[in-house]
Amino acid sequence: MTTLKPIVAIMALAGAIMAAVPTLAQAPVPAPVVQEAAPPAAAPAAVPATPAAPAFAHAAPEAGIGQPVPGAITLQPQFTEVGADARWMHNAVLMPIITVISLFVLLLLLYAVFRYRAKVNPLPSGTSHNTFIEVMWTLAPVVILVVIAVPSIQLLAKQYAAPRADLTVKVIGNQWYWTYQYPDNGDFEIVSNMLREKDEIPAGQRARTDADGPRLLAVDERMVVPAGAVVKLIVTSNDVIHSFAVPAFWAKMDAVPGRLNETWFKVDRPGVYYGQCSELCGARHAYMPIAVEVVPPARFAAWVASKGGTMKGAAPAAPAANETVPAAAPAQGATAS
Repeated sequence: MTTLKPIVAIMALAGAIMAAVPTLAQAPVPAPVVQEAAPPAAAPAAVPATPAAPAFAHAAPEAGIGQPVPGAITLQPQFTEVGADARWMHNAVLMPIITVISLFVLLLLLYAVFRYRAKVNPLPSGTSHNTFIEVMWTLAPVVILVVIAVPSIQLLAKQYAAPRADLTVKVIGNQWYWTYQYPDNGDFEIVSNMLREKDEIPAGQRARTDADGPRLLAVDERMVVPAGAVVKLIVTSNDVIHSFAVPAFWAKMDAVPGRLNETWFKVDRPGVYYGQCSELCGARHAYMPIAVEVVPPARFAAWVASKGGTMKGAAPAAPAANETVPAAAPAQGATAS
């Protein structure tokens, strides 16, 4: 009996232990703590796209203005002060003098033929000298040349004494097109090619219209300048000798490779004026026209903006509101806190 008591106690203890094991196995396991992700940071505001440069509506040419007229034999109407003076000299000085000399020589020849014909003068005159006639045919040409020289020298002085320029355009001749650079307006460049007729080009390409200008004179890109401004042209060439000429401006200057030539013009009347290369420059010499569009100053500023340029003296654009301004660098020797 005494021996069974320890055995019973051990068995009771083992049963208690066995009963406790399922209870521990079924005890609820604490759920892991799930941390909520922080809300995503707000996306930065989209930077507004830079608006495309506005299209520029070019003016249509006017008939008889800045272009040749069928059947005309006189100079084109002039739209510069130099051109007006040159036209006056041509019409009021040169043409009358040439006409008088030509008629005088013609009448003198007819008189000599009729007066000294063989039927009336079977024995020719033996006169070999006449002092009066010799003095007259010496002095008369001198007087005529002086009359021509005075306005001619004044015209040359005005043509080559250029006033201070308001705008500079670099004109570059190429076989067979022109390029125009605007160093005062951001130094952008435009390339000017002649526009062909609709039946001369493949479908889909730009063809000439009456709004572009006359045949063989219309271009895809015009030189645009402001009205009332003194425009200085720096003329050169990339290959062979060309010549930049606009008859309505009385402007003509050779474009020589490796050399910078200068000329100028000032036009007050807005409009479209045409010219051509005036120096034989190769196979397509006849197909490199010039078109200059003169516009009011406000329109010129709009055209410059459409080409991505800036007006002369314009302040640089302020930084956008969403641009980060860099912090100033700390002074030497300062320590970060």
